[in-house]
Amino acid sequence: MIPGCKEKKKRGRLEVVCGSMFSGKTEELIRRLKRADFAHQKVLALKHHLDERRCVIPSHITSHQGNERFAFMVGDNALGIDKILEMATDDVHVVGIDEVQFFSPEIVPVIVELVERGKRVIVAGLDLDFRGEPFGVMPVLMAVADEVTKFKAICTCCGKDAHYTQRLVNGQPARYDDPIILIGAAECYEARCRDCFSIDAPAQIFAFTQAAVGWKEKLAE
Repeated sequence: MIPGCKEKKKRGRLEVVCGSMFSGKTEELIRRLKRADFAHQKVLALKHHLDERRCVIPSHITSHQGNERFAFMVGDNALGIDKILEMATDDVHVVGIDEVQFFSPEIVPVIVELVERGKRVIVAGLDLDFRGEPFGVMPVLMAVADEVTKFKAICTCCGKDAHYTQRLVNGQPARYDDPIILIGAAECYEARCRDCFSIDAPAQIFAFTQAAVGWKEKLAE
C-alpha cells in the first residue's frame, strides 16, 4: 500500500454489453455468466418482465441462438427494482441483467449500489431504439461503466456491419412517432447498417442531450 493512503473497501465493476438486435448481446451475457459459474461464483440473473419473446419458460434469458439460463423476472416499479438489492445477498458475486434498456431510471442507482457492494454487474441491452436514438438508461450506464462492449450484427440488406435496429410494420419502416417499445423479434425487426436504416424523421440527438440534463437532476435528488 502507498504510504499515506487509507485501505479502501473492494468495489465491484460494471460491464455493459450493447448493440443492435441480432448482434449477440444476450449470447455474450449468457457466456460471461456461464464463465462465472465455472469459476464457482454465485450468479444472480435478472430480466425485465416485458421480455417474453423467445422463452418457452418466461423466467429464462434466451438468446436468438437458442441458448438460455434461468433468470428472475423483475417488475419495472419501485418495489420490483428495490427487490434486486434484496436478492443480491452477500454471497452473490455476479449480477447479470438482460434487456436493461427497458428499465426506468430508478435502475441506475441500484446498479451503482451493487457495484459499491463489490458485485460484478453485467448488463446487456440495445444502445439505440428503432428511431436510431439513445435508448433509455443505456447512455448513462455506458458512461459510468468500467467496460463497454459494443456488438454489431449483419445488415439484412447489404451484408455490412449493422448497429441499427430497423422496425418494420407490414414490411415497411415504422414511423418515427410510433411507440418506443414494441416487443418482437425477426417478425418485426431487422439489423441495418447506417446506409440501409430508414426512418421518416432525423434522430433527435439534441433533444436527447436536453433530456440528459433532466437525468442528472433526477439522480441528484
